[in-house]
Amino acid sequence: MMKKFFVLAASVLMLAGCGATGLEGGSSSSEGKTAEKKPEELTVGVSVSTLNNPFFVSLRDGIQKLADDNKTTIKVVDAQDDTAKQSNDIDDLIQQKVDVILVNPVDSSAIVPAVESANSANIPVIAIDRSSDGGELLTTVASNNEEGGKMAAQFIIEKLGENAKVAELEGVPGASATRERGKGFDDYAKDKLDVVDKQSANFDRAKGLTVMENILQAHSDLQGVFAQNDEMALGASEAASSKGKDFIIVGFDGTEDGLKAIKDGKMSATIAQKPEEMGKLALQAAYDHFAGKKVDEKIDSPLDLVTE
Repeated sequence: MMKKFFVLAASVLMLAGCGATGLEGGSSSSEGKTAEKKPEELTVGVSVSTLNNPFFVSLRDGIQKLADDNKTTIKVVDAQDDTAKQSNDIDDLIQQKVDVILVNPVDSSAIVPAVESANSANIPVIAIDRSSDGGELLTTVASNNEEGGKMAAQFIIEKLGENAKVAELEGVPGASATRERGKGFDDYAKDKLDVVDKQSANFDRAKGLTVMENILQAHSDLQGVFAQNDEMALGASEAASSKGKDFIIVGFDGTEDGLKAIKDGKMSATIAQKPEEMGKLALQAAYDHFAGKKVDEKIDSPLDLVTE
């Protein structure tokens, strides 16, 4: 009887030991200790949704500049807006045993298994611009997208008055930025603007052109459009020009091309993010984590309404 009790107790101890396999220090709320490392000792994996978008090129550049200043090794992979490729890319980074992964998800839901894989490998994950719907994140670095959507609605109402006929070009379905920018705009525009059409153009300029042309065919009296990023806004601007139309076009991001279009009178405004700053904030959060500092669950990147 005593022998059986000893075996049972040993089994319980073994199970208790196996339970401690979560991500040590992988969240700002975690109490687990992290082995401290200096910036020059870190290898950082960076998974970007697409480098075909100037915004994310600037975001990568911000990470790279801070990394160069601190002699940090960076490994950047481009998901090319493909959720399966992004998952495979992150698996590769995990196999390479990077110290931390910075991810800008293509899709906030589809990225969850990859985040969970990193959690299992004890690699902290930082989300940038778009969040993950699951898994454990050290932090999410992003602008307040809902507030930005609200700012766009306020600007359009200020320029056109209430009940103006407007359309909305939405981003990639499933991306948190799409949901949040749309919610901020829609909640404020409700009962104040006549939103006659909402369609996805996947944050893409060429698709923004095509979708906007289709909307204008159905709504020739359109007075304004909120595009959830500058690339789609630029596509909408091309569509307006080709149809000889002139209406309010508001984008989101504050890219170089978007700001130039505002100066040239082709766009009315943009809700400007600061992608380089966003990238730097994300890498700095990794530095702070490996220095033993507490990292906030959400780090806000600034927003500005730019009209000239």
